[in-house]
Amino acid sequence: MAEVKRTPLYSEYEVHGAKTIDFGGWDLPVQFSSIKDEHQATRERAGLFDVSHMGEITVKGSGSEAFLQKMVTNDVSKLKINQAQYTAMCYPDGGTVDDFLIYKLQEQDYLLVVNAANTEKDFNWLNQHVEGDVVLENISSEIVQLALQGPKAEQILQKLTDEDLSEIKFFRFKDHVNLYGIEHGALVSRTGYTGEDGFEIYINKDSGRSLWRAILDAGESEGVQPIGLGARDTLRFEANLALYGQELSKDITPIEAGIGFAVKVKKESDFIGKEVLKEQKEQGPSRKLVGIEMLDKGIPRHGYEVLKNDQVVGFVTSGTQSPTLGKNVGLALVESDLAKEGESLAVQVRKRTLSAKVVPTPFYKRS
Repeated sequence: MAEVKRTPLYSEYEVHGAKTIDFGGWDLPVQFSSIKDEHQATRERAGLFDVSHMGEITVKGSGSEAFLQKMVTNDVSKLKINQAQYTAMCYPDGGTVDDFLIYKLQEQDYLLVVNAANTEKDFNWLNQHVEGDVVLENISSEIVQLALQGPKAEQILQKLTDEDLSEIKFFRFKDHVNLYGIEHGALVSRTGYTGEDGFEIYINKDSGRSLWRAILDAGESEGVQPIGLGARDTLRFEANLALYGQELSKDITPIEAGIGFAVKVKKESDFIGKEVLKEQKEQGPSRKLVGIEMLDKGIPRHGYEVLKNDQVVGFVTSGTQSPTLGKNVGLALVESDLAKEGESLAVQVRKRTLSAKVVPTPFYKRS
């Protein structure tokens, strides 16, 4: 049996009373206080997440841009230095290998931040297709990634650096940022997975614990809290941010999952899966991801069947009781002709068939 992996911050979890679980082979905190409390803290103040289980892969060499253009759905040629881009990587049939961020560090020098459970698979898939002067390296074990999210994130992090963080706009970053009392410089990116303002911070693993403690100390007066995987999931779900393995998979294309904005079928470069995705974009996919709200009492969970007139027409990809709305809502992949707002559907919740309706997403948008 494979040994459960731990991030360099594992010893800090116990200090804050974390309850840990096995998440894709990683021993990670599901919650520190409670999911609802941590969700609210992030929406109203600030939350600090250890996301060091995520994978980091560098792509360097004179052929890097051309290589990435072939591998991913978005248009990498549009990236400027110190800019990030959300993209997907697909199989020839349009199914999704993974969705991730690309950071352009320098010309022909990129950092990919991929989903934890997909790191090895992604690295192997990229390696299988390497052409020309391209060097790939999996540096995941060397990096600690922290996410500081919420309306007070900038105010808190600004206490730790002379860099003007207000200059870092959405999907932009600064590299080699000096943080007070921290040995290594950090890459500070205005990105996140919560629907809130905030930063994702990448730093050498040896500085991870000191940075974690420094942020919690700096943000004490603002009410910053450590946040676990439970609230990370409810936050991203409310903001309609896809989770690989649920909204996206080898059997679900980026178009079906509603991230067509990251699929540039008009870019000159051919990329893997382009033909299928181009057809789905032009003709419309046969399935679409929609928001659903339960009308009967029950929570739509991942994998539950969605019905129309007693016929199975799709399935729930994610669902919960939204802490912000107080409603039982879900995301479901359904037949496209049923993806209209207000459409009546049903969800099979164990032995009960419960009424639901299609509603707009995201469920939450910060004002």
